[in-house]
Amino acid sequence: MHELAVTEEILSLVLSEANKNSATKVKHVKLVIGEMTGIVNESVSFYFNEISKGTIAEGATLSFKRIPAAGRCRDCGYQFEVKDFVWACPHCESLNINITAGKELYLESLGVI
Repeated sequence: MHELAVTEEILSLVLSEANKNSATKVKHVKLVIGEMTGIVNESVSFYFNEISKGTIAEGATLSFKRIPAAGRCRDCGYQFEVKDFVWACPHCESLNINITAGKELYLESLGVI
């Protein structure tokens, strides 16, 4: 359900940026979403289609770039992609990990006219 609140914020940002650029129509919205956010693409698309009705973003297509979870071991420095949320370093098995990717959530670009 948190996708609704996130999508409302996305739409607000999209409309704000479109207005700053004197756009009359938003054609495309590209989002970057980290795996660890728990956000589901289909839910965002559904909510965006519903709440954008009557705005210049109505009918805009959404695309998603998913960022996998990744970490760096603080003990040995090994960088790795996290698989199945197993946070042990695959090199030295340490649990002393720094998260380096997977929490992203931002608007990468807009296509407007």
